[in-house]
Amino acid sequence: MNQTWLPIYTDQPFSGYLSLPPSGQGPGIVLIQEIWGVNEHIRTVADQYALAGFVVLAPDVFWRLTPRLSLNYDEEGNAKAFECYSNVDLDLAQQDMVTAVQTLKSRPEVTGKVAVMGYCLGGMLAYRTATATDVDATVCYYGGGIAKYLDAASRISAPILFHHGALDEHIPTADVQHIKQTFADNPLATFYDYPEAGHGFNCWGRPYMYHQPSAPLAQGRTLMFLAKQLYS
Repeated sequence: MNQTWLPIYTDQPFSGYLSLPPSGQGPGIVLIQEIWGVNEHIRTVADQYALAGFVVLAPDVFWRLTPRLSLNYDEEGNAKAFECYSNVDLDLAQQDMVTAVQTLKSRPEVTGKVAVMGYCLGGMLAYRTATATDVDATVCYYGGGIAKYLDAASRISAPILFHHGALDEHIPTADVQHIKQTFADNPLATFYDYPEAGHGFNCWGRPYMYHQPSAPLAQGRTLMFLAKQLYS
């Protein structure tokens, strides 16, 4: 398996962590970070999906604020993460993610389709990216703020998968219900809820959020979804 940092804007310090599958080629996934940057956790997730057979690019969302931010889940790291989250321009970030999709599509290692997937902030940006460019599949893990952008839901043109923890203290239940109602008649949308999980349940780096029984279940469902959508 090969990992490197890939320039995305060639004339700007915008890059992404690129992880290749053992074969060196395959369908693509743009993997969008949480607010802690492209840190050890996100790089490990990228490597996991690369080992499963995908070419994975994790773009640097906060490059305009602090390029290649990689934070720990401690007091200092949390403070910096929320500072960046408060200052990021989400419209520019969406444009950057669209560019990341286009960059990945152009790579010689990508032999077929491309998906976008993200966690928390990245889940919301994955959804917004899917409304703004052509992708073949989208996965949103507990995407905070998606409910604010449901007026663009009709632009989703490929299958989309949503994961929500029923005990999520950051995404109101009413917002999750609003998302479900918006997609109720859309056969492209699939929802999975995890009754004993809260926000960030996939992140083993935050033991106070990580829910070990739910994380592999969601990952298994995601792999089945991506295999079907990207390899068929």
